[in-house]
Amino acid sequence: MPRIAQIEPENATGAAAGLLAEVQRALGVTPNMTKVMASSPALLQGYLALYGALGGGVIPAPVRERLALATAEANGCEYCLSAHTYVGANIAKVDADELDRARSAESADPHTAALLALSNAILQNAGDVDDAALTAARAAGVTDAEIGEVVGHIALNVLTNYFNILSQVDNDWPVVTPRTLAA
Repeated sequence: MPRIAQIEPENATGAAAGLLAEVQRALGVTPNMTKVMASSPALLQGYLALYGALGGGVIPAPVRERLALATAEANGCEYCLSAHTYVGANIAKVDADELDRARSAESADPHTAALLALSNAILQNAGDVDDAALTAARAAGVTDAEIGEVVGHIALNVLTNYFNILSQVDNDWPVVTPRTLAA
């Protein structure tokens, strides 16, 4: 049971009702995370705005899902690992091997691998990466726009990871357990 009340769409009022309806229209489902976020319409609105803005960026959906998996694994967020594994496989059409590699911030594709390595370096060092990390990313073709978006994706994914861990949101996705918890 979540530590923060989950608001069912049929019981939502005011801004929460409108935001949950927006989620349902956009995704065709209303994930439990958004139902719990609805207890703070400002949080849900902020999440949806950042998610939407980054969705219109230069990093394609299959890579965004891998970035989310790497961050979720690093933070031990079962909910996000589960959600992004499902979305990565079924919507973004990322193959199972690449989804598994992403959890270790790796990819067979050199450009995606560079984005994941940079994201991991930024996450692990609170943004204080050395010049070598940026040079390696740029050598693999990573652009300044992608670097900026990687930081945005880290912020988005840390937001959801921490929220889901703190709130103990009921996982409504096929469960994927973080490796640190499975050991």
